[in-house]
Amino acid sequence: MKILKKIVIGILIVIFIFLGYFFVGKTEPAKEVDWGVNFSQKYAKLLGLDWQEAYSAIIADLGARNIKILTSWDLIEPKMGEYSFNDLDWQIGLAEEKRVSVLLVIGNKTGRWPECHMPDWAKGLSKEAQQDKILKLIENIVLRYKGLAPTPNFGVGAWQVENEALFPFGECPWRDKSFLKKEISLVKSLDPTRPVIVSDSGEFSFWITAAQLGDIASATLHRKVWFKEIKNYITYPLRPIFYWRKAQIIKIFFNKEVIVGELQAEPWCPNFVSPCSLEEQKKTMDLPQFQKNIQFAKETGLNTFYLWGPEWMFWMKEKQNKPEIWEEAKKLFK
Repeated sequence: MKILKKIVIGILIVIFIFLGYFFVGKTEPAKEVDWGVNFSQKYAKLLGLDWQEAYSAIIADLGARNIKILTSWDLIEPKMGEYSFNDLDWQIGLAEEKRVSVLLVIGNKTGRWPECHMPDWAKGLSKEAQQDKILKLIENIVLRYKGLAPTPNFGVGAWQVENEALFPFGECPWRDKSFLKKEISLVKSLDPTRPVIVSDSGEFSFWITAAQLGDIASATLHRKVWFKEIKNYITYPLRPIFYWRKAQIIKIFFNKEVIVGELQAEPWCPNFVSPCSLEEQKKTMDLPQFQKNIQFAKETGLNTFYLWGPEWMFWMKEKQNKPEIWEEAKKLFK
């Protein structure tokens, strides 16, 4: 009994130390913050938007100078071996013209539901065959865009290989760490000049693998979400210090930077946004919540954030005549 008691006491001490380290204290807000946005052509179309109009407005009106473009395998290779780069060429071309820096997400799991965007023709292939096709896709993308921008300050400035590749979220056929390593090695061999970013969940990971594999680790930061496991909305009980402490661990042990590749700037509905009423959307995103999320981000002490949801903000402005969040977001890019 004495030994068991000591073990219990030891466990409690470790728990209290853990809670104290990650939940107690305040950070020094970053003196300067680089703000960017995510953009998904597929998501903009699902919202009923002219995706080119939305993308152009994000640059010209919102004023974003850093854009993370989420590619979709099924849009780039609709038929096996037949690549269609017209739409992606247009997006990257406009970014170069307007001197906007692009973080290009490539692979199979690149973000936005269903997360993995495998074309129908590839779904019946074996895992090995699917992976061969993904490597070929990545090769074609990197070789096409690695030489376009004369400087790293605009055009494609970095590659992100997959999106939360090892996190169990989305409709994906498999997760494979060894394959992720193979993808990263391929990108580095094709383009040794640009950094490779690897992403992971901000709330459910310590970013160790992302830091081990990537030149830069990317995390998410969502505040109010729908939790399907309990069929209810929750606000994550995390404080800014939680993200700062984890970033410091990555800095100390890996000497790598941590950025936030997804900062929640749109609702999180039980289903896709469009069937979710405006009243329902307000449960996880409205102007006060957006402002709180921005302030929370600043208080983490991290200095790079990409807003998740500019397509939705544009949809609210154009389709719902509710431009408040769009106008508030413009202040970040002045």
